[in-house]
Amino acid sequence: MSGAGKAFGIGALLVVALLVLAPVVALLARAETSSLSVSAWPAIRFTLLQASLSALISVALAIPLARALSRRRFFGRGVMVSLLGAPFLLPSIVAVLSLLAIWGRSGVVSDGLARLGLGGLDIYGLSGVLLAHVFFNLPLATRMILQGWQAVPSEHFRLAAMLDLAPRARFALLDMPVLRGAVPSALLVVFMLCMSSFAVVLALGGGPKASTIELAIYQALRFEFDLGGAAQLAMVQLGFGLIAAMLAFRFAKVASFGGGLGAMVQDFDPRRWPRWLDAGVLILAALFVGLPLGAILIKGLGGLFSGMAAGLLGAWLVSLGIALVSTALALMLALALAFWIDLEARGDRIELFVLLLLAASPFVIGTGLFILINPFFSPFRLALPITALVNAALSLPLMLRILRPAMARARENHGRIADGLGLRGRARFCHITLPQIRPELGFATGLAAALSMGDLGVITLFAPPDMQTLPLMMYRQMGSYQMDAAAGTALILVASSFGLFYLFDKGGRYAGA
Repeated sequence: MSGAGKAFGIGALLVVALLVLAPVVALLARAETSSLSVSAWPAIRFTLLQASLSALISVALAIPLARALSRRRFFGRGVMVSLLGAPFLLPSIVAVLSLLAIWGRSGVVSDGLARLGLGGLDIYGLSGVLLAHVFFNLPLATRMILQGWQAVPSEHFRLAAMLDLAPRARFALLDMPVLRGAVPSALLVVFMLCMSSFAVVLALGGGPKASTIELAIYQALRFEFDLGGAAQLAMVQLGFGLIAAMLAFRFAKVASFGGGLGAMVQDFDPRRWPRWLDAGVLILAALFVGLPLGAILIKGLGGLFSGMAAGLLGAWLVSLGIALVSTALALMLALALAFWIDLEARGDRIELFVLLLLAASPFVIGTGLFILINPFFSPFRLALPITALVNAALSLPLMLRILRPAMARARENHGRIADGLGLRGRARFCHITLPQIRPELGFATGLAAALSMGDLGVITLFAPPDMQTLPLMMYRQMGSYQMDAAAGTALILVASSFGLFYLFDKGGRYAGA
């Protein structure tokens, strides 16, 4: 490996370390040594409660859905698997609006209940937070568990059918090893994501009884200007995130079933009732994910036809600029780190440090940066660059996990040829490595751009009242009950997020073809 490549990798690692450790040091220095205030404990309890329940419900529902997808072959299966990826790219605030359109007080379900003489639904509070988190994380948990079942060779299911194994024996030999390997990891990943879910609780919390740690940090900074209290809460949030991250690494196991011929997994169980049960699960899951997406499309078109909100173009340009800058920063750091880690003997430790960024939510980093900047000048003047920087940091672990295996594959397949040709540094990367990793590069870049475009996190800490991004504009419209205007903004935001993902992902696949 060239000295320049190693230097870039070390430089990228130092940037990451500085970005994470400097805010943490600022938080430690600012956090008061006294115990947490009495008002902080309800937020901590609610955070743990909603994250635990969200993880348990999401994974419990994901198990039968993943099993049905792994066993059944039907028309539209590929579309449904793709549909399960949509909530991951959907901006949080848009998902909240789409769920309100179906389950809210004036939503489709409440209207139907009213026609039957029953009361409408109220999804604000714990029930609404759980509903939104399950909407987001059920697809993610399903994909994680589905990967485990797809690793079981099809021959195992054929052999179980030939031996006429009882259902209990089939479950113990085929299903239980998959669940033992995938479920703990899925639970912890969903728990970590729900711990740092700010936009959902901000929109659906419904009051002080449903306040999380991040919401308490937001209130302490923006309304009370209590830097010490915010620092204390941020350290609590970081502590819980680190514990969950270490547990996720500790319990992440992959079940081993040996090799097979690579045939598609099929269930050879001749009984009919499991097929009907799987069909029911698949239909309910498609409705649960698909109806809110359809509702936001219909309401969004209606909102745009009624007139575009003032300032929409400016907010779109600001969001687009933040997304492109943060994606470019994350891409440079991820490439430098992946290139270095690939050939570094202690690469796993370096990657583990970077992945621990997942434990630091935007509010932990943002609060630390707020405290660092505040003594010198107003943090609100740096809202846009800080938002881009934090978004880049939080996209980095995801991009690194996608790019590192592609880098390793490129080295294994073409490393000797490159060595024989004497290719080093930039020439090796441009002519050998880059063509091999372009599909993964486009996919990772598209994900980072889409997630940054729809982020409603750290911008809420730093943005002055006259600054607008699309997510922030949409939240403010919802807060002032301009629901038609919010629906139109949501449609623009969704189209922009999915459009960025499509352009980068398609560009990578096309160039790599």
